[in-house]
Amino acid sequence: MSDDSRKSNGQGPEEPEGHEHVPSRQRRLFPGISSRAYEHPADRSALVALRKLSGFDTVFKALSGLLPERSLRLLFLSDSVRVSDQQFGHLHTMLRDACHILDLEKVPAMYVNQDPQPNAMCIGLDEPIIVVTTGLVELLDEEEMRAVVGHEVGHALSGHSVYRTILLFLTNLAVRVAWIPLGNLAIMAIVTGLREWFRKSELSADRAGLLVGQDLKASMRGLMKIAGGNHLHEMNVDAFLAQAEEYEAGGDLRDSVLKILNVLPRTHPFTTVRAAELKKWAESRDFQRIMDGHYPRRDEDKNTSVSDSFRESAASYASNVKNSKDPLMKLVADITGGAGDLGGRVRRGFGGNGANGNGGRGESPNGD
Repeated sequence: MSDDSRKSNGQGPEEPEGHEHVPSRQRRLFPGISSRAYEHPADRSALVALRKLSGFDTVFKALSGLLPERSLRLLFLSDSVRVSDQQFGHLHTMLRDACHILDLEKVPAMYVNQDPQPNAMCIGLDEPIIVVTTGLVELLDEEEMRAVVGHEVGHALSGHSVYRTILLFLTNLAVRVAWIPLGNLAIMAIVTGLREWFRKSELSADRAGLLVGQDLKASMRGLMKIAGGNHLHEMNVDAFLAQAEEYEAGGDLRDSVLKILNVLPRTHPFTTVRAAELKKWAESRDFQRIMDGHYPRRDEDKNTSVSDSFRESAASYASNVKNSKDPLMKLVADITGGAGDLGGRVRRGFGGNGANGNGGRGESPNGD
């Protein structure tokens, strides 16, 4: 990339001639930005730990012979449309734009796949591949799509494509060995762990999409459309966010357990939750510091402390538990805070009437 595009104040260039990565409108650039700048604490601590493991790269290179990456590349090459200047040119411009803003030197290959279901993914071990479906391309406008492309480039910059490929492989393997006693259980335990990590990585990539698009309203519109289709005139951002508030705070402990069971098989967090998390981050000091040009650089990644990342992750979880309105999280916070009458609180949480000291039988103090 040219030196002209790497101004110290982080501002975009003044349309330099002949530069193929010029953003379509004036937006901030983030030269040398590390993915640590936007990664969710839980996502970041897991990745830092994996990257620090001795022989980690060697193990995954050995695994590459077992994973169907070459097959996937050939499949998309033969049965999808590769984005370029000649095909889906507007997406190609967005892709180069996103890589320019996040300073990703090598632009990933990108394909459009015929599928009415709106979706996008970033996969690959050696080199990431970005795939978007026709359903998504037809659903989103330019700025909404820009946030999605930035989201996928964020996955590429973070190295998420490696783990997503492994997750796809193991999910398919679990189906094939379902008939083997205990074999499926062992694989599904790994898949469940990877899904939990991947849900956090989606929150990270949403942040990357915002850094690329730099338009929170467009990011919100895109998430609403993914949830409710192309009916923006029938939807409202504030009401959509209120759903996330109601989802988090509503119900009792039974609902909290159902929320956990509902999310376990998913690779993505629920859409209203993603919208609320992104809005919260957009209003944070961390986001403003990045926009002001103060963020971790890639050349500092080798000095990253695993213990510091775990402490930050633990602090983030503790803060989430403390501030959560979910009944189960409130109970956890009360337990860690030494709250008394635990049995009564649990009974009430599951719909019992233990407040009157009658063992939750629902009787009045007068025995009526």
